[in-house]
Amino acid sequence: MFATISGSVSVWVLRPRGCSFFEGLSGFDQLRVAQLRPLTLCPMRFVWFLALRHLRYRRTQSLITLLGVAVGIMVLTTALSLTNGFIKGLVDATLKAVPHLYLQSLDPENSPVPPDNPVVIGQAPVFLSKALLTRRAEAGRTAGADFATLIGLGEGGQAVYPDLDLSRLKDGGTVLGSALARSLGAYPGDKLFLVSINQKRIQLEVVATFQTGNFLLDSGFAFTTLADTRELMEQPTALSGYQIRLRDPDLAPQVGMALAGQHYFPQTWQSTNRTLIEQLALQKRVIGIVVFLIVVVAALGMASVLVLSVIEKTPDIALLRVMGARGTQVAGVFALQGLILGVLGILMGNLLGWGLSRYFQWRPVEIPGELYFITSLPVEIRASDFLWVSVMSLGVVMLASLLPLWRALRIKPGEVLR
Repeated sequence: MFATISGSVSVWVLRPRGCSFFEGLSGFDQLRVAQLRPLTLCPMRFVWFLALRHLRYRRTQSLITLLGVAVGIMVLTTALSLTNGFIKGLVDATLKAVPHLYLQSLDPENSPVPPDNPVVIGQAPVFLSKALLTRRAEAGRTAGADFATLIGLGEGGQAVYPDLDLSRLKDGGTVLGSALARSLGAYPGDKLFLVSINQKRIQLEVVATFQTGNFLLDSGFAFTTLADTRELMEQPTALSGYQIRLRDPDLAPQVGMALAGQHYFPQTWQSTNRTLIEQLALQKRVIGIVVFLIVVVAALGMASVLVLSVIEKTPDIALLRVMGARGTQVAGVFALQGLILGVLGILMGNLLGWGLSRYFQWRPVEIPGELYFITSLPVEIRASDFLWVSVMSLGVVMLASLLPLWRALRIKPGEVLR
């Protein structure tokens, strides 16, 4: 029965059994799509009315679907924050014993001082070489031997490596990486013999050790003075180049090109550690793709629930179509339900992901330093990660919402009510 009231339409219907669109309405149940004006004139208010009512009626199902999307977003954003922190921690550990920029001399006997640059905060002449380090056997201690890269630093070396304590490095002394010192069985005060490829041998005293957290550096590098390295290599005036530290490590390529001139070949820390950087970037992409599948599964689960809801409510949909609702309106009800659940799930997932990431910042995860170079897993929260995760998840949710919409559009009310 239809009644027109001041330009609006009130629809009175007798509730059919099993038509859950009409559940919860008392007495001679009325679905008041009234005071909305005719259905054909206010389609969006009609769609919102039914979508919100259905979500409230199926609270448990709606909540479970929403939590599925939220948990997927939470896991993804937290995993990305942990990965960002791991990459940053590993790069920071590497840069403790790696200069931001190395100007390799094209002529070791002609290496002029590089021009001044406002981005440079430290530079030192350097002579690089390989050598065999040996330690004699003593009472209760076996002999030790290992190969290492010698970094012969000139004046200004401490400014290039501010995170390492090189204050005790003087002529006749050496500072060993912690893992290299363990391999040699050497401690501060011990005497070491260094043998070059020319069979030249000198004796140095271990004055200190350093630890960057990167096992490859701690096990393969030793610092000496420029004079001692030149003596070992029997090249009293040679110079490998200059090692430089910058205010911003990311500017190394530009600064290198500006300082190189005709005498040097610039090598940035990015090019020196290219394999490591590419592996870390690939690791982040793989983790993001794998964990993003959780969001996809949650969205497909939401779509399957809504498609089953369309099948369950086929008689209700047919009845609404007969009452004057267009097919796109009724189908839009189910698509809007999916969109509402998806958006709320994304917002909740972002909040949960941010909270969990902050928790791991407060209580970092301990990891074995021998394997991963750092002893605890740092966390770096990036707004850009949360943004692209939200946009991609919203796209997946919108695509998933098209499935129930398509299914509802295929319903033919004449065949259902016949």
